[in-house]
Amino acid sequence: YSPISEMNGFAKQYVESISQVSGRVAMVADRDQFIAVSGGLKSTMGKEISKELERKMEKRDTFMAAKGDRNFIPIIENMPEEIIYEAVCPILSKGDMIGAVLLLETDNKRKMNEGDLKLIQAAAGFLGKQMEQ
Repeated sequence: YSPISEMNGFAKQYVESISQVSGRVAMVADRDQFIAVSGGLKSTMGKEISKELERKMEKRDTFMAAKGDRNFIPIIENMPEEIIYEAVCPILSKGDMIGAVLLLETDNKRKMNEGDLKLIQAAAGFLGKQMEQ
């Protein structure tokens, strides 16, 4: 059982909005799999998250990385080659980690920045608060 799965429809609308604003791929994962995907990479929908992503989420790590960076991780097993940049923020609800919001970029000319990180931090904070209702 995943508390965030109650919000699948809501998470889907949220990632659509983030994707439109950022022009990037936006995703929400619960503790096990991706439950909402927008802006591309639709094949990742419903796929299990990687062990590396699970570990980062458990540590409550918020991070941004580029392919080749030490902290760049596969988000799913057999991660699509085209992912160049990633930003990840865990979703916390009542102190528990219940999932994560991710922003991905496939165009190496569109480097991620602090604004991208703020966008997913706001989304994660909002989704976490919604689950506390």
